Amino acid sequence: MTNYIVIVAGGSGTRMGSDIPKQFLKVNDLPVLMHTINRFYDFDSNIKVILVLPKSQINYWQTLCTQHHFNVPHETISGGETRFHSVKNGLSLVETPALIGVHDGVRPFVSPETLKRCYHHAKALGNAIPVLDAFESIRQINDDCSKALDRSTIKLVQTPQVFHSDILLPAYDQNYQSLFTDDASVVEAYGKTIHLVAGNRENIKITTPFDLVLANAFMKAGFEENSDEEEELINP
Repeated sequence: MTNYIVIVAGGSGTRMGSDIPKQFLKVNDLPVLMHTINRFYDFDSNIKVILVLPKSQINYWQTLCTQHHFNVPHETISGGETRFHSVKNGLSLVETPALIGVHDGVRPFVSPETLKRCYHHAKALGNAIPVLDAFESIRQINDDCSKALDRSTIKLVQTPQVFHSDILLPAYDQNYQSLFTDDASVVEAYGKTIHLVAGNRENIKITTPFDLVLANAFMKAGFEENSDEEEELINP
């Protein structure tokens, strides 16, 4: 099966307080989105990269590629009304059979080990998504009160989320629901069990100025936290 990655980058920069969409802000003199694409190309130079952008941003992206001499092969397609519709547009470019990952364009620090886990276990089991343990105490709010939750039962979800094409494509033929916050929720609604693998903590989603500070610090330090669970499933 061919490896694909659908990278969804539909940010506006509102929470960043910037006129420039967050995926185009620079980290170490290169737009965030280019760092993200490079991660996947370094993992697999034959991977098929599909980039989903708002239609209004495609020309700007092409200009940035020229300015930075960015020549990693990729296809670009315009997004839709929601993330669900944007991913669905990206999936229209996939040729089957395939292993399809879906990734946030503003997560430029996914580690090679996380990518290996996701694609390896998805190939064997049909899907795999990276998660982290919840390290903080967690409380659930109900009406006018709150209660503590057992954080050992909670996982924090990252991307890329990787699936066999014969699972992901029909799952995206479902009607959109507001509860579809990621691809795993779409596939779960299609009736499939989701398999979890270890993510990496520096695989942050850059959405605020603080995240951008962290990203520049990671880049400057060359920091990557590698999990020892390279082949171990969190849940069988």
